[in-house]
Amino acid sequence: MTAVDTIRAYHDELIAIRRDIHAHPEIGFEEHRTSDLVAAKLAEWGIEVHRGVGGTGVVGVLRRGNGAASIGLRADMDALPIHEVTGKSYASTHPGRMHACGHDGHTTMLLGAARFLAEHGKFNGTVNFIFQPAEEGLGGAEAMLKAGLFERFPCDTVFGMHNRPGLPVDKFEIRPGAAMAGGAFFDITVHGRGAHGAWPEESADPVLAAAAITGALQSIVSRNVKPSEAAVLSVTCLQAGHAYNVIPETAQIRGTARAFKRETMALIEANMKRLATSVAAGFGATAEVDFRLLFAPLVNDEAETHAYADAAAALVGAQNVNRNGPAVMGSEDFSFMLEARPGAYINIGNGEDSAPVHNDRYDFNDEAIPLGAGLYATLVERKLSAGY
Repeated sequence: MTAVDTIRAYHDELIAIRRDIHAHPEIGFEEHRTSDLVAAKLAEWGIEVHRGVGGTGVVGVLRRGNGAASIGLRADMDALPIHEVTGKSYASTHPGRMHACGHDGHTTMLLGAARFLAEHGKFNGTVNFIFQPAEEGLGGAEAMLKAGLFERFPCDTVFGMHNRPGLPVDKFEIRPGAAMAGGAFFDITVHGRGAHGAWPEESADPVLAAAAITGALQSIVSRNVKPSEAAVLSVTCLQAGHAYNVIPETAQIRGTARAFKRETMALIEANMKRLATSVAAGFGATAEVDFRLLFAPLVNDEAETHAYADAAAALVGAQNVNRNGPAVMGSEDFSFMLEARPGAYINIGNGEDSAPVHNDRYDFNDEAIPLGAGLYATLVERKLSAGY
């Protein structure tokens, strides 16, 4: 009998936990109710609980035997500022907030693994259950690291998991090396000289400069980034002025940049600043660039990727584990933990009919809970098997 079979015995309880979290979504660093629930469940199962790690983060510690080896398992807890329209009986009770990325399911899967390992686990060493706040661009992983996560809770390796809409529930995908892009947000403020719309010659038009900068930025990927390196630069917002007959003083450009290497992100930033300032100067204006790296590229350790895939194959069969899954331009701040410790990040299927993440119709598939929890538990028992 596998860990999945055992966890299915209390699947209904885990579904109730997941739906309770779903109904009470909390934005990053505000996960007080969720943290309370997580801490209470861990304590109920006899797991040592540590609160307030990096804000609202929770770490559970479970030890067996005298082994020195340790492993970290991480789940994210925060919701998104999206209004839910699923119509589910357990839909968000807070208008304008919902679990549109499945973090309610991720938290529940890790709780399921914690219960199994506390009640049935056969391993020799230490498991750290890391419940992270504020994954959605607010810096939760870095906050936990700055709070001494791996100094207080040593981990030889660390592992994470995310659901993937469109992938069948009983399948997993992973890849060694760069698996998710680093992500940055940028703001460019163009300062010009305003004037009446009838006398443009008296202006240094920031709107015209901003439009030219927006076009010039597209040359970074096509002319500065090597064709062999993937990168994306998207301007997603251009704002200026309020009146039909007034040339404004300023214009704002906002957007995102993505790449699979930190060096490529630095190249994009340097060229963005060069282009924005020089193009603005050509129109008699000036430009300020704020480029913020929110997510490092997520890079899976090759050996730990194989170990994770092997554990998944032991549960669902090798034919249901894609060991060379796609690299994606989406970002994930678990990447910062993987920069600090070797480990890997795997995708679990959320069903072929699932709405995409970050969508107001999205819902986590409860059928995935035993599989995700079982994979975490199986990975622990395989990696901390000394003495058993």
